[in-house]
Amino acid sequence: MSCVFCRIAAKEIPAELLVDGEHAVSFRDLHPVAPVHALVIPKRHVVSLAEAGAVDPAELGALFHAARLTAEQLGVAASGYRVVVNSGADGGQSVFHLHLHVIGGRPLGWPPFPG
Repeated sequence: MSCVFCRIAAKEIPAELLVDGEHAVSFRDLHPVAPVHALVIPKRHVVSLAEAGAVDPAELGALFHAARLTAEQLGVAASGYRVVVNSGADGGQSVFHLHLHVIGGRPLGWPPFPG
């Protein structure tokens, strides 16, 4: 198993898990773009959102549930936060295991990145 996120979900690589559910886990991003920046990943290996068609919709729902729990745990649920999914290389995905970014802790502008 060479996927770093699979290894984190399997607890082969140490990480402080913020949420550890049946279908998803979350942990802090190593390269945060905001004061609060966590990743939510499915325990099952799914390459990207584009590849998620074979995944049970309840598992995808579990990712968003874990994102909400992560925001609550990190104290940004009331003030607001952003959930981002990058899909594919042109979409900005750099780790090819589906993941949600939970970003907050400061006002977030739109568009999120300069073009």
